[in-house]
Amino acid sequence: MFGGEGIYASDQIIGLVIDDRIYLKTTDTNRADYLAENCAPFSYWRGKRLTDTSYYAVPDRLLDDPEEFGHWVRKAQAAALAAKAPRRRTHK
Repeated sequence: MFGGEGIYASDQIIGLVIDDRIYLKTTDTNRADYLAENCAPFSYWRGKRLTDTSYYAVPDRLLDDPEEFGHWVRKAQAAALAAKAPRRRTHK
């Protein structure tokens, strides 16, 4: 689908590996962490339009810090679970 490998926690995809780069799932709960580190989303061309995904590149510094990297992975897992959860509908 995206020309790379998926990273799973149980049956939930939480990340991608594309061109030797790791991307983790984001939502509004953790995207600011990536933006603060000037990380870019995984993007692909859909026809003539460049489309950003909700998977953001992991800061290189995390590759040398397994404890903090694990923290970011757990937040990505929580983001993936939240994105998968059915949305509640309100009735009027």
